[in-house]
Amino acid sequence: MLKIVFFFSLLTTSVYSQISGCTDPQAENHNLSSKQNNGSCTYKNLKIKPEYSFRLSDSIKETSGLIAFENLLWTHNDDHDTTIYGLDSLGKIRKKIILPETINHDWEEIAQDSTHIYIGDFGNNYAGNRTDLKILKIEKKSFLEESPKIETISFSYSDQTDFSPSNPNKTNFDCEAFIVSRDSIFLFAKQWKSSETSIYALPNQSGIQIAMLQSTLDTKGLVTGATYLENKKLITLCGYTKVGKPFLYLLYDFRNHDFLSGNKRRIDLKLPFHQVEGIATKDGIHYFITNESLVRKPILNNPQQIHYLDLNAVLGLYLHK
Repeated sequence: MLKIVFFFSLLTTSVYSQISGCTDPQAENHNLSSKQNNGSCTYKNLKIKPEYSFRLSDSIKETSGLIAFENLLWTHNDDHDTTIYGLDSLGKIRKKIILPETINHDWEEIAQDSTHIYIGDFGNNYAGNRTDLKILKIEKKSFLEESPKIETISFSYSDQTDFSPSNPNKTNFDCEAFIVSRDSIFLFAKQWKSSETSIYALPNQSGIQIAMLQSTLDTKGLVTGATYLENKKLITLCGYTKVGKPFLYLLYDFRNHDFLSGNKRRIDLKLPFHQVEGIATKDGIHYFITNESLVRKPILNNPQQIHYLDLNAVLGLYLHK
């Protein structure tokens, strides 16, 4: 009899420990009895204002990506210029490194892992029919020595079969955000018509690769930048809506590379009509974002800027648990 009671006790404990639901205390539907996150959390609408904003140099009016390493924030322009600019936390240019023997067709994003920097030459919004999409893979050590060793990863989208030109800003194959995770690269491509985001995966290897469609995320806006803390299971995307309202989109507490299996939270930014393009963080709490110059006088006059955000109120509990 004692053995039977012990068996049922173990069974009850096992079943209880496997109860899935919303495990985020910040969510509206947090379930205290849930032990496994099933990605069902919902959140109240939230708007966050930057702690500060500073104008950037006219040399980087088209800042299009941002990473943080070696105590600087590194950015680049999205057209012609092959210089990578190192900024301090106030946006002042402290270093410039030129990538030799490269062409900037449309550099839309910069990413990194522990050993390399990656530049995404894959902007495709004009006609949606580029056949020369590529990612430049640059060894960090050689980059800092200002003699960068560069490999090229060329790719195409697995679900793009029609390469006839589309009208500007109508394609589903326009990527401006990506992350790197060990032997894989993950692209977050804009769907211009639906304002959703397609997630693709391709091997982190030089040569010709196929970006395989993984899933679709309803971001309700155009994603233009990404930053990733692999050890924290946290991806933070930035972007703007079709009418220029900037936002962040958080993916966290997911399983492996199934980025949509965890919490999904969209946060609006209190910045009017800004074309946000780059985002970087070192700890998941303190963020820097940049926006391109957007001047349409007399209606709009938003110069290129860097903004600092504190997300401790949103992610502090998760990151410090």
